[in-house]
Amino acid sequence: MKPSALRFAEKVAVVTGAGSGIGASTAERLAAEGAAVVLTDIAADRAEGVAAGIREQGGRAVSVRADVADPADWERIVAVAHAYGPVGILVSNAYTVEVAPAHEMSLDSWERQLAVNLTGGFLGFRTLLPDLRTARGTAVLTSSVHAHKGIPGHPAYAAAKGALLSLSGQLAVEYGPDVRVNAVLPGPILTAAWDRVAEEDRARSVAETAARRFGRPEEVAAAIAFLASDEASYITGSSLLVDGGWSVTKASA
Repeated sequence: MKPSALRFAEKVAVVTGAGSGIGASTAERLAAEGAAVVLTDIAADRAEGVAAGIREQGGRAVSVRADVADPADWERIVAVAHAYGPVGILVSNAYTVEVAPAHEMSLDSWERQLAVNLTGGFLGFRTLLPDLRTARGTAVLTSSVHAHKGIPGHPAYAAAKGALLSLSGQLAVEYGPDVRVNAVLPGPILTAAWDRVAEEDRARSVAETAARRFGRPEEVAAAIAFLASDEASYITGSSLLVDGGWSVTKASA
């Protein structure tokens, strides 16, 4: 889909986890609609590849290798972003996951997943808050359907994604009306995360959606772009499911 208008002209956006999947598609979408985009990822080569593609299309983009759980890295992100101006859009999308039941998960794994998936969103918002207030900006936190539904093997991931919903509401209350904060909840979106999933399990996930297919990263990016735009000016503290009806589909009586 090609955007019909430059909704983000003169805006500066930071997108975390932007080296692939939803983050990459979101960075591309925001840039296509006029934003100057700072792409962050712990995988520097992937983030730079996406940023280079944006620049080749005439957009403004720069990449920064960063661990979102490290406060010092956030200071570097801000310094890079300020070459464009104050940040008006934060898309907190970085994640990590280890699939294991709670009794087999190490404390280090638990803490790392919470650090990236949850604390990274907090640190990004806290660091960028002066800019977001100045720009009367917006933040979109990428949660997940795991926030609402129990799926075996994801205790830390689900805990973090559920907490992001509470955090987005809390931030919306504390910092409105200057800053809007919302969450997006992707369902089965076909990204590299599905590479480790057996074909039988993939087919089961598709069958459990009303849409009867996987979602595409650009479909989540479109939802994020809407929440970040002025078209969503009266939406804050909200959560938007982008799951093809996975959350409401049941095969049993």
